[in-house]
Amino acid sequence: MVYSISLGDFSYIVNRTAYDRAELEKLIGKVCALNKIDPSLYEKYSVKRGLRNADGTGVVAGITNICNVHGYVIDEGEKKAIPGELFYRGININEIISETTAKSRFGFEETAYLLLFGELPTKAEFAEFDELLTDFRVLPSGFSEDMIFKAPSRNIMNKMVRSVSALYSYDDDPEDMSVEKELLRAISIIARLPSIMVDSYQIKKRIFDNDSLFMHPSIPEESVAESILSTLRADRNYTKEEALLLDLCLILHAEHGGGNNSTFVCRTLTSSGTDAYSAYGGAIGSLKGPRHGGANAKVMAQTDEFREKTGGDYSDSAVSDMIVKVLKKEAGDGSGLIYGMGHAVYTVSDPRAKALKENALKIAEGTEYEREFCLLDAIERLTPGLFAEIRGADKAICANVDMYSGLVYKMLGVPPELYTPLFAVSRITGWAAHRIEELLTGKRIIRPAYKAIAKLRSYTPVDER
Repeated sequence: MVYSISLGDFSYIVNRTAYDRAELEKLIGKVCALNKIDPSLYEKYSVKRGLRNADGTGVVAGITNICNVHGYVIDEGEKKAIPGELFYRGININEIISETTAKSRFGFEETAYLLLFGELPTKAEFAEFDELLTDFRVLPSGFSEDMIFKAPSRNIMNKMVRSVSALYSYDDDPEDMSVEKELLRAISIIARLPSIMVDSYQIKKRIFDNDSLFMHPSIPEESVAESILSTLRADRNYTKEEALLLDLCLILHAEHGGGNNSTFVCRTLTSSGTDAYSAYGGAIGSLKGPRHGGANAKVMAQTDEFREKTGGDYSDSAVSDMIVKVLKKEAGDGSGLIYGMGHAVYTVSDPRAKALKENALKIAEGTEYEREFCLLDAIERLTPGLFAEIRGADKAICANVDMYSGLVYKMLGVPPELYTPLFAVSRITGWAAHRIEELLTGKRIIRPAYKAIAKLRSYTPVDER
């Protein structure tokens, strides 16, 4: 016989013959006590929690030639806020966006080439690269049936982790880490991850939502963004404007330096000498977390709560009241966080958020989504001042990419379950570039130190316990 017990954030189902309630609560109390560290000890031992310095800057743990995330300057030892900039292989992301937007062409594939090979492709190089992506888009024979359909998951990110790991078995020599093999592997996974995502979602709909699934074959002529919309929708119909907006999202999410959690996980795993599939699977697992890639879904959930509790009143006073309640942990999920606001590096602005906001407004104007856009705009505008007032902090905070990406996906008809998976579909390009850089230049396992504070004690024989 089983029963459920909730203790704080824990929920356990245990066999009644193993523990009674009192004993279980006692055991859980011990586990909690043993795993709590006095926060003052971090300062005492000069421990950089989260590998971050006291002023919020990151602890420098490596060198990269792939991406520069620029959000502040150190002037005479003082951190000063500046408008954020993002560079892929030395090229400002705004230049990439301006070029593709002006010519209404898809840029994610070109961005992937730039990140992997360090240079923008010629027409001939791009054609060859694009052909490789198209060839790899079709999953190995029987893969969807054996690896996805037979073990569906409610969480698409979970299914993507397992599927990427399973690709190891379809590789003739998965432990060969030559540059040639790693590049080919990277291109194949960049091409296959969208197909894995869509197939995982379709079977999730059928098994867990009691809804119809649609298994469309890929169309070679379509770009990655077009293919995602085409295979995701029952009627396969989409407009070029929709596909270009999704392509923009893919470009903006493709890379963000070596220090972000999932990329650092990929580099850490790579430094151990493990295979590509394990490294990429670990990165997807990291991105799954709500403090990282899962934040865009949190923004949309928070927006729903604002709408409900304000009764649709998006005046500054009503929105401010809700922001204060969330900051004081009287509303929201109890974390005290305004999702979509604040970033570890950006201070004045996040260039990705600015680009998404501008394009989201173009689509939202005159539609049912315009008021939701206005709500997000109000949250972005009002939060910095209220954060400083409530928290008594002078930290500069701005909207991050998650503030508007969820709304963009919503306007494209993308279900919430795919918000974070789409992030992974894009970021695999950055992970691949960093894995190859780590393989070629790291040459040392990443192994930071932890300060041990447990007091020494003697072993007690079992009869004396």
